[in-house]
Amino acid sequence: MEEENATLLTEFVLTRFLYQPQWEIPLFLAFLVIYLITIMGNLGLIVIIWKDPHLHIPMYSLLGNLAFLDAWISSSVTPKMLINFLAKSTMTSLSECRIQLFLFAISVTTECFLLATMAYDHFVAICKPLRYPVIMTNGLCIRLLILSYVAGLLHALIHEGFLFRLTFCNSNIVHHIYCDIIPLFTISCTDSSINFLMVFIFSGSIQIFSIVTILVSYTFVLFTILKKKSDKGVRKAFSTCGAHLFSVSLYYGPLLFMYVGPASPQADDQDMVELLFYTVIIPLLNPIIYRLRNKQVIVSLTKMLQRNVKVSY
Repeated sequence: MEEENATLLTEFVLTRFLYQPQWEIPLFLAFLVIYLITIMGNLGLIVIIWKDPHLHIPMYSLLGNLAFLDAWISSSVTPKMLINFLAKSTMTSLSECRIQLFLFAISVTTECFLLATMAYDHFVAICKPLRYPVIMTNGLCIRLLILSYVAGLLHALIHEGFLFRLTFCNSNIVHHIYCDIIPLFTISCTDSSINFLMVFIFSGSIQIFSIVTILVSYTFVLFTILKKKSDKGVRKAFSTCGAHLFSVSLYYGPLLFMYVGPASPQADDQDMVELLFYTVIIPLLNPIIYRLRNKQVIVSLTKMLQRNVKVSY
């Protein structure tokens, strides 16, 4: 009877970000604008890379995939959050939670491996510039991208599979603005220690692998830069790698706290701010950090706009 009752809870209430009703419309409009800018900025970069044959090289293929994943991460969280700002009820079904978790886990894990791949690409471009076309070929880039997406899919399937062993009978209140995996563990009436262990092992291993790859790559890059005698070359290398390192630090900071650090049964407003920063703000900032600092992308965008203006006249 206890197990039968445990399966009855199949709908959950998501905690609102702020509880003051007067903030609902302003917050809805603010996050709607942020979301639209994020989607247009990231998808715009994909269009630029696709339209310009000069950008059909590994470096820009990786940037295009990063833009795609940023749009994916934001889209897996923001639309549901926008609906909840205006809805009288923030109820969501267990199946919707599972789908949201699955899509979010794929995009987040894939981006971890993609950031490591980008660090390796920068390492080859700066430390072995003469051999870069031979080492970092389009074929290798495609294989690394496929491996990143497959790893993201497998990681999501593992946690999705272990999620099916949980039942919910004590509470249906998820203390997050979206269905995150840790808050679901904390309200389960089934022992979720195995689920916590799987998150710690797999998420921790993935993050350690990608962070170590990034740090090792940029350690070699730093030594190579310091050996350069050209001030222009040093500034260009520091500019390119500095943007990537800044983006990586923004990405991994909240991620480590959310999935590798100790879990708390409830999320306070500060936790939700960190969550919003990770899922909403970073996908918005990445186009600025990466794309607007890339002269080739700006040149391609300028040429595309000029062609459109000429066609319109």
